[in-house]
Amino acid sequence: MAIKLDKQKHADALTRLLDVMDTLRQKCPWDKAQTWRSIRPNSLEEMYELLDAIERNNTNEIKKEIGDVLLQLVFYSIFAREEDKFDLADAMNALSDKLIFRHPHVYGQKEGEKQLSWEQLKQKEKDGNKTVLGGVPASLPSLIKAYRIQDKVKNVGFERANKHELITAIIERLQRLDAIENDEKLPDIEEEWGKVLFDVIGATRLGHSNPENGLEAVCGKFIARFNKLEETVKSTKKDIKDLTQEELESIWKKSK
Repeated sequence: MAIKLDKQKHADALTRLLDVMDTLRQKCPWDKAQTWRSIRPNSLEEMYELLDAIERNNTNEIKKEIGDVLLQLVFYSIFAREEDKFDLADAMNALSDKLIFRHPHVYGQKEGEKQLSWEQLKQKEKDGNKTVLGGVPASLPSLIKAYRIQDKVKNVGFERANKHELITAIIERLQRLDAIENDEKLPDIEEEWGKVLFDVIGATRLGHSNPENGLEAVCGKFIARFNKLEETVKSTKKDIKDLTQEELESIWKKSK
């Protein structure tokens, strides 16, 4: 059951935060020195810390990290206000306008009017993306970028293949790569592996799974399992490099 939103509580908290940030911007040497580019690395780090807290399902940490991410956003809005470009209220109103425009089925779509896809709506809105893939950030990590590209073109009706066809293509491409992997004359071997990964992401998506979440879960389990292997080896007063592959495989099987 949803808890009723206390609008006054949120308004008071936001006003307090903006007052604190304005004071720090005027009186704290570190805060006064910050710029758009100087806090960009912090923004990336804080977002990853939030995602890590979500992965661990730690609600206290999630609360703290949401605050840290919000700090970055308030900083950016202060820079914009100081340059007389926009302020936080403008950003929030622009977001509200965008959400209302992209949800015509909730906000006043006429009966019988054709429902446009999310991507089509984004291209129709003011200052929206002019192309389907125009909103994909160049700096996105490649795995997430590949997923977003495929998801965006799917939303306008473009799907290269079904899951079975992609899996078949992946197997065929892997077989070719297995045969030519050591051929130094092949200049695009890296791109060929990239095509395999792109299709694996597509097959994962068509299987109604998110490859980022799946890979993150596997990485977490691998780390935990390898830590057990490392502890076992250390208990024998040996180093991992001193063991044979057969010995390591035996310990690995027991570390589940």
